Parts: sequence; structure tokens; C-alpha cells
Amino acid sequence: MAILVLGGAGYIGSHTVYELIDAGRDVVVADNLLTGFRAAVHPKARFYLADIRDRQAMDRIFESEQIEGVIHFAASSQVGESMQDPLKYYDNNLGGTTVLLQSMVAHGVDKIVFSSTAATYGEPERIPILETDRTAPTNCYGETKLAMEKMMGWTSRAHGLRYVALRYFNACGAHPSGCIGEAHAPETHLIPLILQVPAGKRQEISVFGDDYPTHDGTCIRDYIHVTDLAQAHILALDYLLAGGESNVFNLGNGVGFTVQEVIQVAREVTGHPIPTRICPRRAGDPAQLVASAEKARSVLGWKPRYDDLKTIVATAWAWHKAHPNGFAE
Repeated sequence: MAILVLGGAGYIGSHTVYELIDAGRDVVVADNLLTGFRAAVHPKARFYLADIRDRQAMDRIFESEQIEGVIHFAASSQVGESMQDPLKYYDNNLGGTTVLLQSMVAHGVDKIVFSSTAATYGEPERIPILETDRTAPTNCYGETKLAMEKMMGWTSRAHGLRYVALRYFNACGAHPSGCIGEAHAPETHLIPLILQVPAGKRQEISVFGDDYPTHDGTCIRDYIHVTDLAQAHILALDYLLAGGESNVFNLGNGVGFTVQEVIQVAREVTGHPIPTRICPRRAGDPAQLVASAEKARSVLGWKPRYDDLKTIVATAWAWHKAHPNGFAE
């Protein structure tokens, strides 16, 4: 029996595929390659060029492969873009998930792990955030992810589907081997943007807002290594395969760092001064997002291995130095 990884050519998806194959699992990857890279897909995974919104393509995969569980990363995920083009996010994230679930129900595949987000909480009521806290997204991306969670909830009631939604915080870092890493076009994530300065791709790093209610005025985020995220998806799938009920888990290190603190760590790792420029706040950016991941630790047995920010930035820097043009080499 195989695991289907949707969006397995993307950043977190490709790292999850590597971890699955290292664990001896049979893996099928489906990706439309709009933001993913064929070169990021593990050579031992069977690859389908397919769009999640294409019902015939989804049906073909479920008919061709013996799928016991699905890990779903196939979604648009940029906060800023979601505010400018919300209909793209409803089409890809909600439309795609609708088609996927229809095909899963039709083919009797009833277990799915879903890549959700801390953006479902919006501006948090307390830090650290618990899974039971109020969900009130402040951007369209978070709104579509929350709607995807609810869609799985109702599908679970009607058809017996069991799901795990993993609400995670800022994914970062690269595979410890340096063989795959983060490559987006355009890049929007903080750590790779910072590292573009020592890599000679930009003169300075923009800091969006220095007047937030934090100790240095810049946003606080919980940074989590991509390999630790990948492991959590595998643990969540195994939890479902062992009969676990539908559930929601936060994934984070439980420690927040400001934008300025991340920049300072990058200076230490790279030995570059990394100049900054203060810019206005971005729409939809909460001041603080830090997770309590106690539930994932206790129920799934998840334990992050790369929870030191300097280690995280160092793995990212090793990837970017070796692959200055990402997967384009």
C-alpha cells in the first residue's frame, strides 16, 4: 500500500517524501509543478503530473495505485497574494480540496493528513496558542485553510473520512544533506529572503513594521525546521492508520523570535552584516504567533530535533550557498 503526497514537489511536501522513503514507505507524488519542482521529488517516488482540481486525474491515481492514506500539501500559501487575489485561493485551496475529497470518497480512501496553518487563528487571544483557541483568520489564506478543515469535518460526519489537520507556524531550514531546500519564485519567507543578502541577490532585507507591541517592535514568529514538520506528518498518518480519530494539532517549537532576532542570527551564521530597511506593516500580519505543541508531543509522540534557531538558519544557508538558483541549476 502506498502513501499519496499531493504537492510533493513543493517545499514541505518534498521533505516529507524524503522522510517517508527513508522510513521504507511506498510513495506516490502528485503535483502540477506550478510552484513545485520536479527535481525536488525523491527518485524513488512515483510521480504524476496532476492538478488537484482535475477530477479525472485524481480518479486515475486512485484507480492506478493502492493508496492507504493521503498527505495533502497542494494549496496556494502566500498571505499577501491571498489578500490581492482571494478568488485564486478559493479556487485552488477550496475547489481543489472539494475535488480531492470527492475522489477519495468515491474510491474508499478514508485517511488524510492536511497541511493547515497557524493563520487559522488570526490575531491570537493568548500566547502560546492552543488548539482550542478561537479561530478568526485575518487573511484570505487562513480563511481558506480553516474552511478546508471544516470541509473535512463535515465529510468525516457524512462518509466516515478520518483526518488530521496540522496547524503549523513558520516552516524553515533545509534537508540536512543539502540535497533539497526552500525555493520559491517569488520568495516570500523571511529566512530565505534574509539569506539572499549574503548570497548577493539583494542589497538589504525589508522589515515590515517596527511598531508592533513586541520588545523590539517587529513581529514574533515560531520557526520550525521543515524536517521536523515532515516527521509530524508521518506520525499523524500513522496515528490515523492505527485507528486514531480525526484531530487537530499545532506544530511549533513553542518559542518566538522577532524578525530582528532572526536577522541577527543570520548575521552570525553567514558572517555578513545584512543591512535592513524598515517598511510599513503588511495587511493581515498578526503581531505574535507562537504555538503550544504539547498536544502533538503527547498524542503523536512528536519531538522536534532541530529546535535551535542557529541550526535551522545554518541548514538553510548550506542549501542556498550550494544552490544559489534553487532547482534551476
